[in-house]
Amino acid sequence: MTGRLVLRGGALADAGATRPADVAVEGGVITAVGRVDARRGDRELDATGRLVLPGLVDAHAHVDGMLGDPVVQRALLRQGVTTVVAGQDGVSYAPGSGAYATEYFAAINGPHPTYRGGGVAGYLAGVDGASALNAACLVPAGTVRFEVCGRRSEPADAAQRARMAELVARGMAEGAVGLSSGLDYVPGIFQDAEEIAALCVPVARRGGVYVSHMRGGYEANSAEGVAEMARIAALAASAAGAPLPVHVSHFHADADIVRAQLTALAEAGVDATFDAYPYTRACTLLAMPLIPPELTVRPVDDVVRVLADPGERARLRGACIDRATRSASLGPDWPRMITLAHVAAPEYAWSHGLTLHDAAARAGTDAAGFALDVLAASRLQVNAVMAVRHERTPEELARVFAQPGHMGGSDGIFVGAHPHPRARGTFARYLREYVRERGTWSWADAVRHLSALPVERFGLGARGVVRIGAVADLAVVDPDAVADTATYDQPLREAIGVDDVLVAGVPVLAGGALTGALPGRGLRRDGRAGEG
Repeated sequence: MTGRLVLRGGALADAGATRPADVAVEGGVITAVGRVDARRGDRELDATGRLVLPGLVDAHAHVDGMLGDPVVQRALLRQGVTTVVAGQDGVSYAPGSGAYATEYFAAINGPHPTYRGGGVAGYLAGVDGASALNAACLVPAGTVRFEVCGRRSEPADAAQRARMAELVARGMAEGAVGLSSGLDYVPGIFQDAEEIAALCVPVARRGGVYVSHMRGGYEANSAEGVAEMARIAALAASAAGAPLPVHVSHFHADADIVRAQLTALAEAGVDATFDAYPYTRACTLLAMPLIPPELTVRPVDDVVRVLADPGERARLRGACIDRATRSASLGPDWPRMITLAHVAAPEYAWSHGLTLHDAAARAGTDAAGFALDVLAASRLQVNAVMAVRHERTPEELARVFAQPGHMGGSDGIFVGAHPHPRARGTFARYLREYVRERGTWSWADAVRHLSALPVERFGLGARGVVRIGAVADLAVVDPDAVADTATYDQPLREAIGVDDVLVAGVPVLAGGALTGALPGRGLRRDGRAGEG
């Protein structure tokens, strides 16, 4: 389509209030805001009774290989999301061939349909014109380690650290927005603070961000992970001669813990932000909290052989029970707290949506034995929704979201027949519950937390605002109707109240349906090709 598009009769979210304004879009950018007089050839979108917001940014998404999937695109666009930050938790396809992420994160990101190499540049180029959504990406520290150190668990030596830092520097030069780590996953669990700090030196020099799934399971153990993050920031900043901003991934803990740990980072001189989603339960690989990392780091064929070995079962059952019982998030009642979301083995499809306790009872075994059986049959491709010992109330979550350093991140995983509802509900739930119903945020606050702040933090260009010259990534939101409909029992329901969305000025969602347009781009931090 050519010519000007005018969003007519809507309102903008300004500080403390909303104000009526038309918005004109042409050539991918906003060209007028306020009263826009009609001119010949205009196309119009009736925004009467709705808010015109900058497109929302999912600061922690697991859609790295699924951006071309219409189901994923629609689910995110119907929440107003136009940009995702991929490469999370230290594991993704680039750099390298993508084989490690495809194997280890099969139940989180799935396989990539086209990426077989080419590094960050290749990954981002694969997004250009292939999706309705934009994507930025982080260099994943675990994948970097795998490329240099393979599956070994010993500390990296100086030469290996230097080679890893070169890979990170190349990724940053190719447009990555920072470095991610996943210090409860493999091989991230084998990376110490000194190794991560060495990888963060080129990140600091490029003005990027260190993003971490912290070590230790969060919750009451959050201080351990935060202290390590502060140490990494200090070491990297000293070596780089430049500060290292940090970002805590999915900071799930009580509000007092979150506030205290953010204060500790500030007092240590660390510039810190975080994302947190509006649900208490988590979702991750079933193997991560149950199986020792010294085993899961091995090739899948080896792990499956061990899981199926009768001689190993007693030892593994004991390890499984011990790890889950000692977990900061789970504890002794873990079989009733873990619900199966994705099970690759078709013979266990009946177990989707059941807790390990109930599935084991149906199978005539115990929870640990069933977990080992389903992991072996599925070649580890199992993810699960995980409750926590103390479910936080919406009031408690509101105190977390009120922190000025908070930004929206769904941690959404679309792999699975019975996934966590956060993938399809996070951003609509923020708007429904924490703006309209509770008033935790004004609409302007919501724009700050869910769009402007992540744009600033990750260097995503002229987005996050509705003003002349900004990229026209826009979501038209009905403030009285926007709502999440996905639940733990019915997790595939899509959000409502966002029916029209533009990316780079192109309608990608119209009347609640995909238009088929694919204007999405790989967003490079330094604003090179793909930025618009």
